[in-house]
Amino acid sequence: MAVPGPAVAERSCWTVRTPGPIGTGPLARVRRPEPVPGPGELLLDVEACGVCRTDLHLAEGDLPPHRPGTVPGHEIVGRVAAAGDGTGRFRVGDRVGGAWLRGTCGSCRYCRAGRENLCPRSVYTGWDADGGFAETAVVPEDFAYGLPDEQDAAHLAPLLCAGIIGYRSLRRSVLPEGGRLGIYGFGASAHLAAQVALAEGATVHVLTRSASARALALELGAASAGDAYDRPPEPLDSAILFAPVGDLVPVALEALDRAGTLAIAGIHLSDVPVLNYQRHLFQERDLRSVTSNTREDGREFLALARRIGIRVTVSPYPLSAADRALADLAADRVRGAAVLVPG
Repeated sequence: MAVPGPAVAERSCWTVRTPGPIGTGPLARVRRPEPVPGPGELLLDVEACGVCRTDLHLAEGDLPPHRPGTVPGHEIVGRVAAAGDGTGRFRVGDRVGGAWLRGTCGSCRYCRAGRENLCPRSVYTGWDADGGFAETAVVPEDFAYGLPDEQDAAHLAPLLCAGIIGYRSLRRSVLPEGGRLGIYGFGASAHLAAQVALAEGATVHVLTRSASARALALELGAASAGDAYDRPPEPLDSAILFAPVGDLVPVALEALDRAGTLAIAGIHLSDVPVLNYQRHLFQERDLRSVTSNTREDGREFLALARRIGIRVTVSPYPLSAADRALADLAADRVRGAAVLVPG
């Protein structure tokens, strides 16, 4: 008679089964063996994981999967449960954050120049490796962030992508001191970037199709909040497009003052209509994209968020409702940031 081996620990998680419209059920809830941290890696017991629009793009196939059956989620807050060989920054029990940027080559000309977000061999959590829509997750220690113990995990999670990429987008928009900023779309990332801009003395105008998002913008101190296609009440020095809607590019460009800058924050954007040079680009208006972030962006933003007491508005969901959270995000039913909470 065969002697049964030791029981294999398992975890509950969600995977992208068949990418497609959210109504087709692209996610599947499964059980998988507990991952083991390799050299330089940390195993986290997940306390919370934010739900990012990038997760929606992956589920729906706007971003082609890099591997089959990947666990999405890259705004991970957890406690270190185990550490692989060669680690040392964190110990078991420490609270750690795992984010979108998971690894870079460290040797290409972009990495050497401090622009690791442009590394051609960069890899990403929830795209190239399993992420945080799970009870446990593995993150590389070199790309992890130390997080405060006293804050609620659900309110920390959105800072790890929505916050960091919003911060980079704000810097890419070249907002002058005391400038006028337009924000198109007002979800998880935008409501955090707006608070940084306000804390730095900007006037913020929000333009979004969601009535509840407009109300939140005004609560947070925006000078105005209108529909996505409305004209702001004054010319803009800078604008950030968070909505993945290419039709809004000429709208936002036309709202800029001379020498204004539009930064496009998303990893995916629908097609941009034909631009009219005189209306949209002349008088030295700039159009810029935003590609991921560097670890320095993350460190700067997390320190700034703590210093200004940034207010994170969250809509919590149990881990078992990850598919519903993505559906609500797709339908603009989420106020602030959706966050999954295991257990």
